[in-house]
Amino acid sequence: MEISVSRDVFKLAQVFTISRGSRTESKVLTVRVTEDGVTGWGECVPYARYGETLENVTALIEGVKGPVSRAGLYTLPAGAARNALDCALWDLEAKKTGKRVWELAGLPAPGPEITAYTLSLDTPEAMQAQAAKNAFRPLLKIKLGTPDDMPRLEAVRAGAPKSTIIVDANEGWSAEVYADLAPHLVRLGVALVEQPLPAGEDEALIGMDRPVPVCADESCHDRTSLPNLKGKYDVVNIKLDKTGGLTEALALRDAALVEGYKVMVGCMVGSSLAMAPATLVAQGAMVTDLDGPLLLAEDRDQPLTFDDSGVHPPVAALWG
Repeated sequence: MEISVSRDVFKLAQVFTISRGSRTESKVLTVRVTEDGVTGWGECVPYARYGETLENVTALIEGVKGPVSRAGLYTLPAGAARNALDCALWDLEAKKTGKRVWELAGLPAPGPEITAYTLSLDTPEAMQAQAAKNAFRPLLKIKLGTPDDMPRLEAVRAGAPKSTIIVDANEGWSAEVYADLAPHLVRLGVALVEQPLPAGEDEALIGMDRPVPVCADESCHDRTSLPNLKGKYDVVNIKLDKTGGLTEALALRDAALVEGYKVMVGCMVGSSLAMAPATLVAQGAMVTDLDGPLLLAEDRDQPLTFDDSGVHPPVAALWG
């Protein structure tokens, strides 16, 4: 078994801004695992918020010597490196057996899921224009997380009066700001609030009135995160770059549902290769947020299909 890792850069369709900063391109790592002349591949997006860089994630991947199994990857921490390797191993097995990954995982054949489309943080006027341009989309996600978010939210609702709206504060609010905003979120028909408070400082959510469901993103990585979410959150956001791959993502989904949480399936800004495994986790989710390829100016060959039915599962030529 041979394992290789390379860097790829995808230009974004436009500047993408959240409360932590802006970017004009997506830098990803592509992992290929080859065995008996067959190659499986996967993609990850190292995320600085979790102390990941292209360099240290590459080093983790290069430190893995084959042969390795998906179970054997649990010696690595949950995160980007394990994600790319895990997904590459799933793809490798699918290609070697001639079966699709969902068959190997014992899952029903997947179908399309309506996905959110993310509007990046900007001035109220610019966000209203973004919303109006995308008002045909059934689900819009707004990046917020500043002290001046109400004008932005009002502007987006004015621009897209019929779309369902979810809000991602990216840990940018205090408990006081969230409590003040909550009634307005209800008034404006917001369906979900993602990570309003900083991870590690979210105890204030215990006992707080949550008229809009609150979703754990930075506070939820894998199954070990679940005990610390009780009483704080209603939904968990599952991202393969946090869980460390499809294997743990499926396990987290099942465990979260058993404990009474609803599920959101999200992504970093990556290509169709990164989204492909996540489409399996997203089946039946409360919210699917796999719009990464829609934010890119360029993508992989054989990219995912996005249409009025949502994001479709990958063709075998892409992954799985």
